[in-house]
Amino acid sequence: MTLTFIIDILGTVAFTISGVLAAMRKKLDPFGILIIGFVTAVGGGTLRDVLIDAQIAWMRNLTYLYVIIVSAVFAVILRKKLSYVRRSLFLFDTIGIALYTVIGVEKGISAGLPPLICVALGTMSACFGGVLRDILCNEIPIIFRKEIYATACIIGGLAYFLLLKTPLMVDWVVVISGAIVITVRLLAVSFNLSFPSIYNENEEIKL
Repeated sequence: MTLTFIIDILGTVAFTISGVLAAMRKKLDPFGILIIGFVTAVGGGTLRDVLIDAQIAWMRNLTYLYVIIVSAVFAVILRKKLSYVRRSLFLFDTIGIALYTVIGVEKGISAGLPPLICVALGTMSACFGGVLRDILCNEIPIIFRKEIYATACIIGGLAYFLLLKTPLMVDWVVVISGAIVITVRLLAVSFNLSFPSIYNENEEIKL
């Protein structure tokens, strides 16, 4: 069992729980909860694998489906423990984008892609599942708001390649890069950092 596979599974767990919590906020039925959890978990990875013409992981390895189902059931059963749903959703979503950013970058490297494309691939891998989750839950995706979201993934991806130039072992590069994504996201939310708005406070756009 490789570190990449372990990280991929952990990312699947985090994003599944993120999707389930979002679905429960909308009070969807059990089938809807499972679908949202599934789409959130595999959406980014599926896009990543399609773009690099690789075998789609969850279609080749049923472990991913089992992990998604167990994670979804776990989140539903322990929903009372996750009483601060919004905070829990943020936490699991943040962990998910960190893990999937690293996985996407590594997959890009394995495919022989240039560093900048690997960073873009990692960012799409991390963000696309959340985009599908928010769209299906009738929310504006986080990535399209002012919040520091995709930027955290980009910074983590760039850090990955910078750290490769150091004497650090690759495993440590993976861990530190993921931690950077989480740190940037947490700092942005804690200190209310965001991109400046291009709109005036009372501006209305008429088409």
